[in-house]
Amino acid sequence: MKAKTFFLGVTAGLIGGLVTSIVAAPQSGEQLRSTIANNAKTTKESLTELKHQVTTVKNSVMQLRNEVKNNIPKVISDLKTSISNFSEEIEPDTTKLKQELDHLQNSIAEIENNLNDLSKK
Repeated sequence: MKAKTFFLGVTAGLIGGLVTSIVAAPQSGEQLRSTIANNAKTTKESLTELKHQVTTVKNSVMQLRNEVKNNIPKVISDLKTSISNFSEEIEPDTTKLKQELDHLQNSIAEIENNLNDLSKK
């Protein structure tokens, strides 16, 4: 929602409420003016507080956006470095495991050949 539309709606609501209170209020002119002045003061304070809160939210969103913009590339870079380091660390173990698997497969094939030779005799 755009702020302009929101404030236009608030203003229209305030004016409508003010007109309704003037027409429907069974008060004297002096009492009515006093009520209107109090309501205007309260409304002005509420709008000032609302403006302050909107500014605070806007600043918070901008700060979050800047933190994300600055930190996400660093996190991604750190993650890539960690993965690269992990890959380098496990490379010798990976090679050794591959060699052991090849050796085991050769041993199994040799055992199968020996069993076949024994069963033929």
